[in-house]
Amino acid sequence: MKNIVKKAVVFLKGKAMQVQSFFILQSAKLRFAAANNRGENYVDSAVKILIAVVLGGLLLAGLYALFGDVVMPTLETKIKEMFNYAG
Repeated sequence: MKNIVKKAVVFLKGKAMQVQSFFILQSAKLRFAAANNRGENYVDSAVKILIAVVLGGLLLAGLYALFGDVVMPTLETKIKEMFNYAG
């Protein structure tokens, strides 16, 4: 009976050391993550995304205006001239 109790005590001490080691490691990870200042902030990323969306919208609007006013009418007249067999 004493042998079983000894084994149980040794086993529980080992498990207690594992749990203690786990919590020490997790607290160290938390401290390192809190002290880390090399990452970006959320505001910086949001501003970058907003600038990209606005510039993309302006680029698309410019291309749409260019194709609508300059390219498409010229292309339309060229195609009509190309298929105008009578003229």
